Amino acid sequence: MFNLILLIGGLHIIIWSVKTVTYESLNNVARCINGVSALLLTVLPGKANILEGLHGWELRPTLRGPRLPRWMHNGVSSFNHFIHELSVDSDTSSLDYSSGEEEESDGPLPPASPSSQCSRLSWASASAKSESRWSEWITFILWWLILPLRILLWVPQYFLRLFFKRGSRTPASPRRSQQHRPRFSKTNSSKDHDVPNRATDRRRGVVEDLHLAIEICIEAIFDFFHRATHLLLSPSEAFAIMLSWFSSSPSHSRKEKHEHVSDDETLQTATLGETDPSLTARPTRLYNTMNTDTRTCQDVITELGYPYEAIRVVTSDGYGLLLERIPRRDARKAVYLQHGILDSSMGWVSNGVVGSPAFAAYDQGYDVFLGNFRGLVSRDHVNKNISSKDYWRYSINEHGTEDIPAMIEKIHEIKTSELKLSHPNTDEEINEEEPYKLCAVCHSLGGAAILMYVITRKIKEKPHRLSRLILLSPAGFHEDSNLGFTLVEYMFLFVSPVLARIVPAFYIPTRFFRMLLNKLARDFHNYPALGGLVQTLMSYVVGGDSSNWVGVLGLPHYNMNDMPAVSFRVAQHLAQIKHTGKFRMFDYGSRRANMEVYGSPEPLDLGESYRFIDVPVDLVAGKKDKVIRPSMVRKHYKVMREAGVDVSFNEFEYAHLDFTFSHREELLAYVMSRLLLVEPTSVEQRQRSQKGMKLKKKKKEGTVV
Repeated sequence: MFNLILLIGGLHIIIWSVKTVTYESLNNVARCINGVSALLLTVLPGKANILEGLHGWELRPTLRGPRLPRWMHNGVSSFNHFIHELSVDSDTSSLDYSSGEEEESDGPLPPASPSSQCSRLSWASASAKSESRWSEWITFILWWLILPLRILLWVPQYFLRLFFKRGSRTPASPRRSQQHRPRFSKTNSSKDHDVPNRATDRRRGVVEDLHLAIEICIEAIFDFFHRATHLLLSPSEAFAIMLSWFSSSPSHSRKEKHEHVSDDETLQTATLGETDPSLTARPTRLYNTMNTDTRTCQDVITELGYPYEAIRVVTSDGYGLLLERIPRRDARKAVYLQHGILDSSMGWVSNGVVGSPAFAAYDQGYDVFLGNFRGLVSRDHVNKNISSKDYWRYSINEHGTEDIPAMIEKIHEIKTSELKLSHPNTDEEINEEEPYKLCAVCHSLGGAAILMYVITRKIKEKPHRLSRLILLSPAGFHEDSNLGFTLVEYMFLFVSPVLARIVPAFYIPTRFFRMLLNKLARDFHNYPALGGLVQTLMSYVVGGDSSNWVGVLGLPHYNMNDMPAVSFRVAQHLAQIKHTGKFRMFDYGSRRANMEVYGSPEPLDLGESYRFIDVPVDLVAGKKDKVIRPSMVRKHYKVMREAGVDVSFNEFEYAHLDFTFSHREELLAYVMSRLLLVEPTSVEQRQRSQKGMKLKKKKKEGTVV
């Protein structure tokens, strides 16, 4: 027996020694990688400007801990405070972003949103910080004064509880145990609203996974030797186990297996924003071996307490699109947000309550719609057997003439039907006067696609249903780009006939490598010098743009199950635009092919067709943007002014991705001020327009007779 104890003790010492050696070795390798990255980072030129562009956690090699952004010190930004004041007292506000006429036309103010409540709580707690110190001292003194009384009361309560526990100790049935499972309340605390600016905190990195895998392997190997040694030194126990193998019945062993707690457990949950508020049973996996963040836009919106609705839209060429919504069903003002290249609707909500355009618009009473282009790796199409080559055969043309029209027509259908239900006495003439006002906020490639949409709809004499365009660093003119983009341009034009047959799209093809990218993003966050090196190298590729490229890689829409991709034709289309110096539609490569599509040997020049734009346009450029430089956005402005478009131009000290993925109070204030320039049509104006349309109809009928 003494020998057995010594052997088991020796095995445990060996186990912990091996674990310690492997753990320290892995940590030393990680520190070495981080140190080499720091040395390389000191050599690379231009790193100061690139890393200064990061707002949030520092990626520079430093001995200090991570620095909180300025706007997180008080828990809430001043922009949300501005939004709250604007919505409560817009008549007396010194800011001229809204007017009293909007309140008269819209009626009562929109209901308070979760973010505005959270903002008030945060500001109240910040103002009471000095008083809380005195209350803590008073509470501490009182606690020590009443401590003897608490002890005297606790002793009899303890014996009573012990007596009742022994008396009521009965075997619980499985049904009863299910009834006593914890139920989760539907209300979220204010802490739940403080969501991290980036979604990398829920997963392990590659280094952490390696450490965990090595530890599991060591445990498994030594557990085998431990059991084998124990059975060798205890032959009677080994003989009993062998007898149990032959004597135990299958039903008995199966019963024992069912008595164990399973990894999957059904929890009673409810999601904020659902139409049915009752608790529903949802299977929850308590242990996820992959540990990757696969949250969707729906998860982010509902976790923050906002309502959510998912709408599937099918284009005329059979592509399935996801149109997401933060609904205000009775609102007469709506906003449509469209992302850019290699992005999704997640970009508009990725900064949480404080800094996301989608939540800011909803807080101001807008019905918010988040569009998603075609081009996910999951390949949603009505033809389930569509080949990869056929699915990825689309260019920016299809974004502007198929995707956006399908989504905006769906928005029109939803809004008109809902407003008819909420206002049944109004008889709207949909084709002449919309019962709502729809504005579009678009970024990068989304800006080029929305311009293509408006122009082609006007050429076809169809309504585009938009009241204002706010374009953040829109694509379209790219002749003033950097050397890297020029090399890519010539490569695409030279090898496109061959490469198009081999590479239909650009994306990470397998689940394993997508999972690896998801975990590497966490490692870039854990090891600042490595993250700074990757950030600097990625910035070099895109011409020195100081956007937070490492932070974008950590967004959950780049996960092992799905990710946004770029078709070869979209990249080729951008190369054609840069090469010709004109914002025009896709060139199919031959005069005959262009004649079949456009009715002319050359593609439609959209820049020369800006005269068809009949709504106000607000152009926003980033002075630090190296992907779409301010000169390119300024060319949009110049051509629009010459075409007689009502257009404005503004510049901010931003890089390309700062328009969506960074918290920018100035940008949110500017976008909201432009949205508030579009006021919903008042009841009197709608009645006048209806009377005028009825008189026109009577005149037409009289002339026909």
